[in-house]
Amino acid sequence: MSEYQAPLADIDFVLDSIVDLTSISKLNGYQHADPDTVSGVLAEAGRFFAEVIAPTNRMGDLHGSRLVDGGVVTPDGFKDAYAKYVESGWAGVHSPEDWGGGGMPYSVGIAVQEMFKSANMALSLCPLLTQAAIDALLEHGSDEQRALYLEKLITGEWAGTMCLTEAQAGSDVGALTTRATRQDDGSYLVTGQKIFITWGDQDLTENIIHLVLARTPDAAPGTQGISLFIVPKFLLDDQGKPGARNNIEIVSLEHKLGIHGSPTCVVSFGTDEGGAVGYLVGEEQRGMKYMFTMMNVARVGVGIEGLALAERAYQKAAAFAAERIQGRTVGADAGVASPIIAHPDVRRMLLTMRSYIEAMRALLYVTAAYADRERHGETEADRANAGELTALLTPIAKAWCTDLGVEMTSIGLQVHGGMGYVEETGAAQFYRDARIAPIYEGTNGIQAMDLTMRKLPMRDGAVVAALIGEMQSVAGELAGVEGFGKAAHELGDAIQTLAETSAWLGSRLAAGAYNDALAGATPYLKLFGTVVGGWLMAREALAARGMLDSGGGDASFARAKLTTTRFYLEQLVPTASGGAAAVTAGSDVLYEADLTVR
Repeated sequence: MSEYQAPLADIDFVLDSIVDLTSISKLNGYQHADPDTVSGVLAEAGRFFAEVIAPTNRMGDLHGSRLVDGGVVTPDGFKDAYAKYVESGWAGVHSPEDWGGGGMPYSVGIAVQEMFKSANMALSLCPLLTQAAIDALLEHGSDEQRALYLEKLITGEWAGTMCLTEAQAGSDVGALTTRATRQDDGSYLVTGQKIFITWGDQDLTENIIHLVLARTPDAAPGTQGISLFIVPKFLLDDQGKPGARNNIEIVSLEHKLGIHGSPTCVVSFGTDEGGAVGYLVGEEQRGMKYMFTMMNVARVGVGIEGLALAERAYQKAAAFAAERIQGRTVGADAGVASPIIAHPDVRRMLLTMRSYIEAMRALLYVTAAYADRERHGETEADRANAGELTALLTPIAKAWCTDLGVEMTSIGLQVHGGMGYVEETGAAQFYRDARIAPIYEGTNGIQAMDLTMRKLPMRDGAVVAALIGEMQSVAGELAGVEGFGKAAHELGDAIQTLAETSAWLGSRLAAGAYNDALAGATPYLKLFGTVVGGWLMAREALAARGMLDSGGGDASFARAKLTTTRFYLEQLVPTASGGAAAVTAGSDVLYEADLTVR
């Protein structure tokens, strides 16, 4: 089995040419994150995740986590690898220095997340949920709560979870029935059962801080009446250390298609003996607002999963294609078999994977960079503009990248041929692991609804219009680059299609024809993602051309970048225009269809 290597050259290139890390490092609080320092940090991270974390991936898939005597036992190697992860300080790389973190920009933290997820997605989910808990407490927790929990969560010594879903309350969170009753000392007793709790229990950390959505007595119905609570696995003693076990039971683990190393738990809070002790975060009946602080962080993190698994699948497929001898290519000597990487169709598959991977990486990193600028921009206008772009791009980054993660890992299987379908090669694991990501943290259909119903109408469509204008400017600049005339033309056509479909959806929303808009939401998100990817790849092409013209940087890397960007713009971007009919078809045919089983 080929091993993982962090794609450091492309990561550095994206941080330099798309994220503009140099300008981010000049923002207040990020002065220590200059490109040279970050490049060195990421090189060490690449070594760590390749050497320490990646070797645990296959063991986790084969043996999985187990429920033993009411507690989760993780696969061999997980506990030691996680301990080294904590010891090395990677857990808190982009968390605030005031609480023991590295204080790096989020756009740098995203790069570290990508490496972790490529190395072992199942294990990486534990820190992902912890990060969501950290952000919720930073934003909404009290000073006392931050003092008690943040440092241990940031270092990774403790882990966090998000306990939202119930059997009758999945996407419809407002249907939850978990109850929280206030006690005389200000704490609450929480009773109820949560399902699909990722890393709801484990043997890696000395405590787990569950963030639980529940309803207080006499709370308003639906989502308005939901509150958020801290419910620790172990209650803290007077010194702030884990003490008595809270009234929490791990009922069972789910048996899943993939991510076997990640325990997905049914968790019961409270028993006949009483509830589990919890502590209110912020104010009662504000839990939905607080939940979205967690969810938006997690959504970008889940988008990274699509990228990370596609990258791992590509590396494996490319290595296999170079070694697998099969058939004779056109022009080869008679009787001499060729490596399959020499066949045009295999090269097309590999270049499709690589081009989409580079587009995904650019989108996810630039989304994180906008979040950095939203927090630390120099002026209020800068922060507001960055916040709008973060909001607009987040559902695209989550949904488009995770759908592509499934598609690219499937292509990776195809490159392997029959051996890809055989578990011993390990290629199938990436496909199975990737399939959960389009479901996580709001299904991709919900992301499309969010994009269409909430993000497209921002400032009466002005946010989307401004981004389209910026895209058109880049396409015009690309047209002046030798060899990129066709690529610029295809990008320009796709941008125009995006503008037209955006206007059509906006008109349906204005007319109150919401079903028509919702029927086109998913094709619209796919179209939007493809065009945004094209815009970012065009920017990469301009940067690579600049490298060659100036004689700076790695010339072979720059030439390879020009090839992948031209392939993406000429062969993948045109699919966007073909999706316009699905966006504007309306909903009539959906409701005319008889969908009963015959």
